[in-house]
Amino acid sequence: MSSSRTASASVLYDAPGPRARFRYRALGVLTVLGIAGLLWYAYAKLDSTGQFAPELWEPFQYTAVQQRIVDGLLATLKAFALAAVLSLLLGALLAAGRLSDHKPVRTVSSAVVQFFRAMPLLIMIFALYRGLFAGDPFWALVTGLTLYNGSVQAEIIRSGVEAVPRGQSEAAYALGMRKSAVMLSILVPQAVRSMLPAIISQTVVTLKDTSLGFVITYPELLYAMKLIASNSSGYPYVPTVLVGTPIYIAMCLLLAALARWIEARGRRGANRRTSVPA
Repeated sequence: MSSSRTASASVLYDAPGPRARFRYRALGVLTVLGIAGLLWYAYAKLDSTGQFAPELWEPFQYTAVQQRIVDGLLATLKAFALAAVLSLLLGALLAAGRLSDHKPVRTVSSAVVQFFRAMPLLIMIFALYRGLFAGDPFWALVTGLTLYNGSVQAEIIRSGVEAVPRGQSEAAYALGMRKSAVMLSILVPQAVRSMLPAIISQTVVTLKDTSLGFVITYPELLYAMKLIASNSSGYPYVPTVLVGTPIYIAMCLLLAALARWIEARGRRGANRRTSVPA
């Protein structure tokens, strides 16, 4: 088995000789040394400003500071949960419009998707805050996240439906089924399994984009960490980053783990349905 793999690989490209392998190793070593040098330079610059001083960690011992972090986390999850649900609903609606048989509906839906996908999210959130939701950063953030991520989700859903083999829909139409029944009963259930990883991946992006609420003073986690740093002596930049970053990473990892669990559960259910009893 291994010899066949080696033979097939040698057909695709020439095996590197001793000099090429030496160059690859040398480049690898130089890359590692370069990254280590950059990290050491960043550490030295931050250390020279006292960012690693033990007293900069003292603010995190206070109950009020800990409560502010919790409040920022809850505000982040609140905006994310609502934006994620609304973006999925908007994405499904726009995807249905993009797949419509009526040209005006397709044209309008395509224009909406292309416009909001091309619009920089930060500019959109700031414009909504200044123009429509002055004094209410929560809805400016949620609306911006919904419009942008909903447009991306629409393309994911549309491509997932169109990836289903054409014979599935043709057979259903031959049986006299209406398009709505074909979509809901045949195409969408099959497409969900293929597009679920992409949908969850975009949902993780939605979670990370909640940090843009910092610009419009929405009290999410990043804004809370900024307040903690600015109200503490010495401006503990590094400690706030070391506290806030793992929280964001943990939330994204938990969401990704949930996605993998849902995907695995869906595969097991599909396998049970398609298995033939002996």
